[in-house]
Amino acid sequence: MKLGLVGLPNSGKTTLFNAVTGTKAASANYMFSTTQPTTGIVPVPDQRLDRLAEIHDPKKITPATLEIVDIAGLTRGSYKGEGLGNKFLADIREVDALVHVVRCFEDDEVVHVDGELNPARDIETVNLELVFSDLDILERRIDRTTKAAKGDKKLLPELELLGRLKEHFELGASARNFTCENDLDKEIIASIPLLSAKPVIYAANLSEKDLTASLEGNSLYSPVAAVAGEEGAQVLPVCAKFEEEIAELSPEEKEMFLTDVGLEESGLDRVIRSGYALLGLISFLTAGKPEVRAWTIRKGTRAPQAAGKIHTDFEKGFIRAEVIAYNDLDTLGTMAAAKDKGLVRLEGKEYVVQDGDVIHFRFNI
Repeated sequence: MKLGLVGLPNSGKTTLFNAVTGTKAASANYMFSTTQPTTGIVPVPDQRLDRLAEIHDPKKITPATLEIVDIAGLTRGSYKGEGLGNKFLADIREVDALVHVVRCFEDDEVVHVDGELNPARDIETVNLELVFSDLDILERRIDRTTKAAKGDKKLLPELELLGRLKEHFELGASARNFTCENDLDKEIIASIPLLSAKPVIYAANLSEKDLTASLEGNSLYSPVAAVAGEEGAQVLPVCAKFEEEIAELSPEEKEMFLTDVGLEESGLDRVIRSGYALLGLISFLTAGKPEVRAWTIRKGTRAPQAAGKIHTDFEKGFIRAEVIAYNDLDTLGTMAAAKDKGLVRLEGKEYVVQDGDVIHFRFNI
């Protein structure tokens, strides 16, 4: 699963990517300093692993991971191929969800692509580029469907839906905010590779001073929060420069530093966890002396398919799953105590795995 970082040039996107992934992707004070997507694999923060490690004293701890892609900055006219627009839009097409990094910091030494800071306009610029690109794709789909509908009247409802979607795009609205009337509408729209349909988190890239102050009434953060609210999206306040600085610290030093500035956790941890959830992902856990590990699955995954994440033989030979909720194990401290309390369950093939389930699979091959 891929999470893509998008935004205007000089929004702090690559700085945030470097802090998240611990890489050193090029970042410079001019447009198109980054022209190729850069990919990193990041661990998903999960304090449950630390607690399970206390209980089992394993030789190894393995967190769930998420793939993050730094996509070069979009500019006005990208959908027409201006700048390196076609390349950037193609890179966005390859990811599953977006973190839209919005510049909310003043810095005379970092030029703004439009000459002045305006978070609401910057968001609109990027979103419209995606919508215009989608409109071009949609118009070609309408042409094909119109021709096909002359010989197949069953396509007329689809044609009507595509017409409504076109009107929606012409208002400058994203596909993710389009109202589908039924499941068929959803299936049709899902069959079209629309960039603006991808779920999004807005990351408001603030100055360090603003990050540690009250955001109520903040003239740079408020417009981002307003756009996110209208779309039903999440907005996360971050400071990419601050995150890049503390990324070099040890976990103990980082925790102490965050406490000193009045933050409970880093912005990166919130971005990663929020991105993980945005993609519809959860973690189940396995625990024992060899290893404590989090495994990534989609919400709604049944027990045999979850077992298959560990090894295909586990799915083929699935018998049942021995399951305990993490909170119960955390409270009681040992599997033996959990079994005595009757909190360890045996679940079959139809069981839908829940986030935080600690599972031991029984199988036979």
